[in-house]
Amino acid sequence: MAKIIFSDNGREINVKDREPIKDACERLGVPFSCAEGICGTCMIDVVEGQENLSELTQEEKDMGMNRARRLACQCKIKSGAVKIKY
Repeated sequence: MAKIIFSDNGREINVKDREPIKDACERLGVPFSCAEGICGTCMIDVVEGQENLSELTQEEKDMGMNRARRLACQCKIKSGAVKIKY
């Protein structure tokens, strides 16, 4: 079982390994508009655990994202813990 930690208040949400982090991020208050990697409203900063996330999607690359700045609608957590900030 993987875990997403919200850096501002330490709140933690458990998610399944290889699950998109979108639903957990929504519960943490990350806003979404399109959920297709086009609008950028779900941009998050990965404070810790970058290695626990999937590779950048083409949509993220097109928006200039990197391993420390991701689109929550596009990345999946492989396993372990990831601490995010938005």
